[in-house]
Amino acid sequence: MRKTHVPKSHGRRAGTPAAAGITRAEALREAIEDRIATGVFPPGMHLDETQLSQMFGVSRTPLREALIQLASAGVVAVRPRRGAVVADVTPQRLLEMFELMAELEAMCARLAARRMAAAEEAELLRAHRECEAACTAGDSDDYFHKNERFHQAIYAAAHNAFLVEQALALHRRLRPYRRLQLRVRNRMAASFGEHVQIVDALLAGDADAAAQRLRQHILVQGERFGDLLASLARLRIHTPPAPGERNRPALALG
Repeated sequence: MRKTHVPKSHGRRAGTPAAAGITRAEALREAIEDRIATGVFPPGMHLDETQLSQMFGVSRTPLREALIQLASAGVVAVRPRRGAVVADVTPQRLLEMFELMAELEAMCARLAARRMAAAEEAELLRAHRECEAACTAGDSDDYFHKNERFHQAIYAAAHNAFLVEQALALHRRLRPYRRLQLRVRNRMAASFGEHVQIVDALLAGDADAAAQRLRQHILVQGERFGDLLASLARLRIHTPPAPGERNRPALALG
């Protein structure tokens, strides 16, 4: 098992909303969440505290706090006698969450088109160029993180703190599934093409177009939803057995 060092505090990682100087528990939360988002810890996987403590080189106290934070966000489920497992959702629930995410982001885009300041335009364009570089390189992992920075630049430009809180919370809950979308063939290039249209509308101050384009960018329906479910199915595993449970093969971390 490879050991991963988690510092007591560190600055913001690219593509995440965490602030500088975060606690060790918050650093652990981000590290675990990142592994969930990239499929290293797939839906249904049992998150064994002892193994995670060894993997990250930390005590179980900050680890438990990190798992509580992930559970409160809905990313992890805590189940009796089995502890924490990576949360899974039904296809209908997943579709509902993406529908709401699309509306929240559309509202952010509508407000950003009207309220975006020059510095925020510059930040959006920086994130846009980073997405382009990752797309050109064919690096879906890098694109995933740069894509988060792109969307968060739009959230910030909306200048509505409560809306941003709600958007970030649901964005975090959907991270594993947004990441999976980028594994679908040609989705990364299509995503960047949609970004181009969104940026054009935002810079033109066209609130209606910006909202509509971002809504369609997020919505998962038809063939895209089928592709997402197919990708998710490849990651599904059986969780290890708890006392009294049978016929569940175990999966070790590392």
